[in-house]
Amino acid sequence: MVYGPLSVGTTSVVAEGAPDYPDPGRWWSIVEKYKVNVFYTAPTAVRLFMKYGEEWPKKYDLSSLRILGSVGEPINPEAWIWYYENIGRGQCSIVDTWWQTETGGHMITTVPAYPQKPGKAGKPFFGIEADVVDKEGNPIEPNKVGYLVIKKPWPSALRTCWGEPERFEKYWSEIGKYYFAGDMATKDEDGYIMILGRADDVINVSGHRIGTAEVESALVSHPSVAEAAVIGKPHEIKGESIKAFVILKQGYEPSESLAKDIKMHVRHELGALAVPDEIEFVEKLPKTRSGKIMRRVLKAKELGMPLGDISTLED
Repeated sequence: MVYGPLSVGTTSVVAEGAPDYPDPGRWWSIVEKYKVNVFYTAPTAVRLFMKYGEEWPKKYDLSSLRILGSVGEPINPEAWIWYYENIGRGQCSIVDTWWQTETGGHMITTVPAYPQKPGKAGKPFFGIEADVVDKEGNPIEPNKVGYLVIKKPWPSALRTCWGEPERFEKYWSEIGKYYFAGDMATKDEDGYIMILGRADDVINVSGHRIGTAEVESALVSHPSVAEAAVIGKPHEIKGESIKAFVILKQGYEPSESLAKDIKMHVRHELGALAVPDEIEFVEKLPKTRSGKIMRRVLKAKELGMPLGDISTLED
């Protein structure tokens, strides 16, 4: 984010503070003022602006934008479409980048001008052999949930973990003999990969693995929902149950009838197994300073467990 643009002579615009203060037009006024060409943000920020509606970006001239970027977490199709239509005005490619600090660069992304699929990160970048496999490292059927791996080393790969060589070896031994990124994903018939979230975020309901991103995407597709996060809770019969934390859009009020309607919506989108047992309406979600939802904090608080390291907690 710093050295890359500088190395090719690009100017980066860095803005301090909350994206919606003093008003929800703050970022768009910066884009207009400085004629920003590439806008790169997290899906959580996109969903935040969805909550304020499409009128705010319409107030500004965003015609300088050429490419929109997404990073940090999976972007649900509803947020992708809103981002494309309201910020990119239907003219900008969305580069949904999947990578890690450990990988040293982008590994999966939709290249501008290639066909785009809302909610999908895209295909492996040039020279990267990424795949979705089962626990033993074997190929699986298209659109089945599996483990995201990188099959061969690449130039920018980490070489070891300082002082912890055994930790580094685990990266290459947990799933077959491949580098396991720690994420679950699906791959469709065209080779497009959809990131579902961390493996430890996957909820096992009655023997079925359900990705948090899938459920959150279904929740956010309800007209009343601005943001959502889900966790798994121990359940004596199902193994785990799903609890959802939901932020409503302006103009909606929490109620039992609304919670019921949201559950019915999830049932329609994903089926009965993915329906949250509980929905709690909240005003905010715990996030890192980079905008990622800290589900482990929600889970720890819900189960009365230690919060762990919260040094990156935004508020």
